[in-house]
Amino acid sequence: MEANGPGTAAPTSGPGDAGEGRGERLKRHSQRARLYGVAFALVALLVCLVALILANTRSVKLSWVFGDTNASLVWIILASAILGWLLGLATSIAFRRRTRRLAGE
Repeated sequence: MEANGPGTAAPTSGPGDAGEGRGERLKRHSQRARLYGVAFALVALLVCLVALILANTRSVKLSWVFGDTNASLVWIILASAILGWLLGLATSIAFRRRTRRLAGE
């Protein structure tokens, strides 16, 4: 009787089999290590973000040109970060367009 009949599965070579070369195994392990590193970094950033939020929940007074307002320090920091990020993107786009125009002349 045949070992690989209709009811049995054919043996396949998995990533840990002897058919895998040393370089392929090292590449696979380095990719896994990078994924773990990225996951650890994301968790660490999340922990820092939560700590920042908890440390800055008090309300502060903002003085504008025409009056004053009170706001939570967390929202001020978050709004400043988002505004800075958006302005950085806009500046990058403007410089890229200007340098393309100058290079095309």
